[in-house]
Amino acid sequence: MAYNTKWTIEKIKIGFKSFYNEFGHYPTAYEIDRYAKLPSSRQIQRVFGGLIEIRKMLSLKETDFTKGEFSSKRALKITQKASTANLDVYTYLVKTFGVDYVQKDYNLGDDKRNRIDFHVINKKGDFLIDIFAPSNTRTLIGCLNSKLKTYGELNIDLPIIFLMMNDSITSQKLGDIVRNKKSKLRQRQQVMTFEDLKSYCNSRK
Repeated sequence: MAYNTKWTIEKIKIGFKSFYNEFGHYPTAYEIDRYAKLPSSRQIQRVFGGLIEIRKMLSLKETDFTKGEFSSKRALKITQKASTANLDVYTYLVKTFGVDYVQKDYNLGDDKRNRIDFHVINKKGDFLIDIFAPSNTRTLIGCLNSKLKTYGELNIDLPIIFLMMNDSITSQKLGDIVRNKKSKLRQRQQVMTFEDLKSYCNSRK
């Protein structure tokens, strides 16, 4: 196979090593497409036969990031991140409203499979909180679309706050993403950062 004269295997090897030194892991397809020191994943597919092949050429331990140890570690990291976020929010809610007014893993109706992270009982009106911790804006949009579909099929008469727990995504950025989404939130649904939630809760003390 004739390699692209610009992106040789040696240059890609340097790019992979540079990415690893910066972020502590080798890049996924999404990260490759956004890293200036590497070609696009489509170029790698066309010239080298795909990401699995290029990882084999570079003698990486994991070649298929959708399976095996890499996938397991990623799933564990997501679970740990969500658990930490859940605990942080619960601690804050209890401190703000009191333990008797914060219900965890609240059942939405008779079907116990449909649960939400928190139901906050408040004299100014109860509300629900669904926590998610996206790693970036792309996964944020995917999470929101999934939640809109899930809650769109349920009959819920309380306000729902989709609480986005990623400090690198600002409230302004979050608002821009929500406004520009094709699938819109329903009337009683809001997306907030943790700081937004704190302001919201302070107004309900």
